[in-house]
Amino acid sequence: MTPEALTRLASADPVMKTLIETHGPCPLKPQSRQPYEALLRAIAHQQLHGAAAATILKRFRALFPAKRFPSPAQVETVDDLALRTAGFSGSKIAAIRDLTAKARDRRVPTRSVLARMEDEAIVDCLTEVRGIGRWTVEMLLIFTLGRYDVLPVGDYGVRNGFRLAYRKRMMPTPKQLLAFGEKWRPYRTTASWYLWRAADESKASKPAP
Repeated sequence: MTPEALTRLASADPVMKTLIETHGPCPLKPQSRQPYEALLRAIAHQQLHGAAAATILKRFRALFPAKRFPSPAQVETVDDLALRTAGFSGSKIAAIRDLTAKARDRRVPTRSVLARMEDEAIVDCLTEVRGIGRWTVEMLLIFTLGRYDVLPVGDYGVRNGFRLAYRKRMMPTPKQLLAFGEKWRPYRTTASWYLWRAADESKASKPAP
């Protein structure tokens, strides 16, 4: 993210200024993945810890001879049993099948096509894929496409980080956080990163049971 983002956030919000001073520059950089790959990885991670999802993805990739991530056409050559053996549940297999079909007929656009689309248009487009909700697309906007002004108000970590950093007794509703976040435009992605750090800092400071 740009130095201008830090300057703008610090001048607009004293709490955000403190978070920036505490945690240093935001290191977010977009991953060089196609949206199809990012979404398939997101499906694998749904409702699982990172290590478990990584194991499933490793088994999944082992189904294909090439070292690069398997294309939609390649995925369609393996049957459901192979995907289930890799560790995918029935609902995730159905989501993968829908994703590959939509990627093949370009209803899941390529990265270059999405680069020309507005954020909300991307949300509308990609949530047409089975099993893909708004939060997943917002993570893609942030971590794959590198969009500057995304505020995932439904994310627990962002909301809890806000509660902690701003010393609120109650968790903000998505609507409340969205309204407050207007002061962070056009760098709400960077603000979100600092709210995640505030939440992480609180977890790290808790004594072990």
